[in-house]
Amino acid sequence: MREIFTTISRPVKGATEKTGQWRTFKPLLDKKKCTRCLRCWILCPDGAIQRNEDESVEINLEYCKGCGICANECPVKAIRMVREE
Repeated sequence: MREIFTTISRPVKGATEKTGQWRTFKPLLDKKKCTRCLRCWILCPDGAIQRNEDESVEINLEYCKGCGICANECPVKAIRMVREE
C-alpha cells in the first residue's frame, strides 16, 4: 500500500443520524474503470469514500451527500452521478 499523507475526517452520525438520506444524486463506482489513483478518496469532503488495503475504494452512501466532487475529479470517469430513486 502506498503511503499518502493527508487529513481525512471520518464520517460520524450527525444530529439527525446518517447524513446521506437527503441527496438528489448518488455516485456509482465502476470498479473495472477505477485506476486506484485515490483522488476521490482524498477530495471527498464528507469522508464517505473508504480506502481498502488493496487501494480500491468504496463509497459509503449512508454518509455521501451527493456533491459530485468525486465524479468530477475522477480522471477516468469511473464514478458517475445518477438520480436518487
